[in-house]
Amino acid sequence: MAEETKIPLEYKGHPLRRKDNLIYYGSMQDKYIIMLQIVSKDDYEDITLAKKVIVQLQLTDPEVKTRDRVVKKSEKEGLWEAMDIASIWLERALAQQ
Repeated sequence: MAEETKIPLEYKGHPLRRKDNLIYYGSMQDKYIIMLQIVSKDDYEDITLAKKVIVQLQLTDPEVKTRDRVVKKSEKEGLWEAMDIASIWLERALAQQ
């Protein structure tokens, strides 16, 4: 039996990782990363959709205290709107390095 290789999920060239209600967008090797926290969900037919999502642009520097890592924060309606602003924030932050 052939060994399966996992292809990492990406959005606009940056990796996506999910753990429960948290989605991390970006690479920990970069200066910034986006954390999306799904705070409420809604059922639609046979699927569950994110209703409210908190978006945070964070520093990845381990020397900075956790509470001081947040650079920008916003709350959006739905995952699409959250990912849209997340990709803009991340691209702008990484371009300023």
